[in-house]
Amino acid sequence: MQAWQVHENGEPSEVMRLADVERPTPGDGQVLLKVRAANINFPDVLMCRGHYQVRPPLPFTPGVEICGETEDGRRVIANPALPHGGFAEYAVADAAALLPAPDALDDAEAAALHIGYQTGWFGLHRRARLEAGETLLVHAAAGGVGSAAVQLGKAAGATVIGVVGAPEKAAAARDLGCDVVIDRRAEDVVGAVKEATGGRGADVIYDPVGGDAYTQSTKVVAFEGRIVVVGFASGTIPSPGLNHALVKNYAILGLHWGLYNTKNPKLVQHCHEQLTEMAARGAIKPLISERVPLGEAAAAVQRVGDGVTTGRVAVLTGGEA
Repeated sequence: MQAWQVHENGEPSEVMRLADVERPTPGDGQVLLKVRAANINFPDVLMCRGHYQVRPPLPFTPGVEICGETEDGRRVIANPALPHGGFAEYAVADAAALLPAPDALDDAEAAALHIGYQTGWFGLHRRARLEAGETLLVHAAAGGVGSAAVQLGKAAGATVIGVVGAPEKAAAARDLGCDVVIDRRAEDVVGAVKEATGGRGADVIYDPVGGDAYTQSTKVVAFEGRIVVVGFASGTIPSPGLNHALVKNYAILGLHWGLYNTKNPKLVQHCHEQLTEMAARGAIKPLISERVPLGEAAAAVQRVGDGVTTGRVAVLTGGEA
């Protein structure tokens, strides 16, 4: 089979190599899946660079999220068991963690429903307890993680403010349903949020960026607001001033979605049922900006790493034109 492999750490376009390799052999409790579509996530970029908290042994195949097909023909969503990731024709995954792919979504959309939307659901509902009528601020609102949070926030009845970094991303954020869109490169984010909220600020802030975005969040979080720390796409990990959180009465909430797979897997299943129902009634639908063939995966992963994509980029390996 064909699979992309990383033999040394570095930029994806430089270290990912397409090779003919043996199909992976499932271990105890695992199944072999034919990959139909693989969604590109920022952790794939970080793993190539050697900067992710999970460091699979070299050589490894990146790709942490797929829509695959079981031997008996079922469409499923899975997180492949590294080092045999999803940017390949076949991958292996834990049988107990397989989730049915929603009928309402095609292969690329189904592949993109899992990590980003689960993270958004847990962040907004489990951690921040977002309520209808509240204001949600989403950083990187047109990106893969942010776009999911925007849709989930709107589905929950929140007013959603999206922060983006380019005019074309502003257009995508509006299409996703943002009530207010702020281009951080052309506007003062703090001033624009305060103006949009009548000076009150945002009740919940969803931050997959870190760095300057987190600093802005502390200046616009409302009384008893919640900042959900999802990741650090900027490359800068903030050092929160806890005295500031005390004085302004806001909460800083960490979210590592992967922990739920071991700490409370039944909640992951419940979340998937909620997401499937929302997809069936059209309340959420992953934004797939690009669908590329397997041979173009390395260049696509690099584009995600460079921050020039909107929504999700899917690698198609079979089952879809």
